[in-house]
Amino acid sequence: MDIKKIGIACDHAGFEYKEEVVKYLTNKGLEVQDFGCYSDKSVDYPDLAHQLSKKINDGDLELGIQFCGSGNGINMSANKHQGVRSALCWQEDIAQLARLHNNANICTMPARFISLEKALKIIDIFLATEFEGGRHQRRVDKIAAC
Repeated sequence: MDIKKIGIACDHAGFEYKEEVVKYLTNKGLEVQDFGCYSDKSVDYPDLAHQLSKKINDGDLELGIQFCGSGNGINMSANKHQGVRSALCWQEDIAQLARLHNNANICTMPARFISLEKALKIIDIFLATEFEGGRHQRRVDKIAAC
């Protein structure tokens, strides 16, 4: 997948990581659409997750990255959108399998539980891994069945 544009969102717990990731991805030549938040002032993570997820769901963006403290709340919010498959990734192999087997289109990370260096490694793997398809496509098709 040749990604040129990616979306990113976070709550206050993930703000510092988001800022670093935007710079990191921009330096790699990607255009980053930043949905906030824009400071470490407390915000409600669903507001940011829904903005990013709507763009993924509508096909305006192929992939996204998001952070919150545990990763759980922002991940749950994103997955309310029918076309979103947001994966909570805290290790490189989880990120790889999320793309390879689940065709995840948002990588969610727990900013309070991983280092920035780990987050950057996870992002690199997430962006570099292609969906395997095959038997996994049948399973992915069943995710949105209800």
